[in-house]
Amino acid sequence: MNVIVEDSCIACGACESICDAVFSIEDKAVVNAGAVEANADAVQEAAAACPVSAIIVE
Repeated sequence: MNVIVEDSCIACGACESICDAVFSIEDKAVVNAGAVEANADAVQEAAAACPVSAIIVE
């Protein structure tokens, strides 16, 4: 599973509040790639909750 945060990210923190093992907020959301597989369901939930659809899960 590959997770990409697009430049449209507004750093709102929704993804981090859903899955802080994978997402952290700096200028935009940053992905901890090593934790993605173990938190796959929460990653999908975070992507769905993104208000600007900036999280792409492939």
